[in-house]
Amino acid sequence: MKILLAVDGSPSSEAAVDEVARQKWDVDCEVRIISVVETPIAFATEFSGAPVTYCEELEKFESAKARDTLERAVAKLQARGAGGTLHITSEVLMGSPKRLIVEEAEGFGADLIVVGSHGYRMWERMLLGSVSQAVAAHAECSVLIVRRRKS
Repeated sequence: MKILLAVDGSPSSEAAVDEVARQKWDVDCEVRIISVVETPIAFATEFSGAPVTYCEELEKFESAKARDTLERAVAKLQARGAGGTLHITSEVLMGSPKRLIVEEAEGFGADLIVVGSHGYRMWERMLLGSVSQAVAAHAECSVLIVRRRKS
């Protein structure tokens, strides 16, 4: 089985990592963990008066944060013993999360995509969009949307 786990460092994506770590998987199971960094829009800095290097610095910062998120996810899977039964790879991607998660799943040949849900209500979902909803609507494989339990 091939699993694509998409993480962004949020509590929702931590719940998705926990769910993958909690499951019992076949010995030959592969998990590809990705974190997608949205590319800053360069032309916005021209109008706001921010220096052009601002986008480059923001991209570096977000990429470093994404790498840290991936390292924590891999470590959590390995600490829970899943590392012994799972073949784990990870990568930071740049672009639109809605599009790249689906494209990466197709290219990887994923049987399952696991993502967290931020649990946005109607207005936030309309303004911000829902990555998990878009992935579920466009993926060619099964999608597991994990919700974080409220304490």
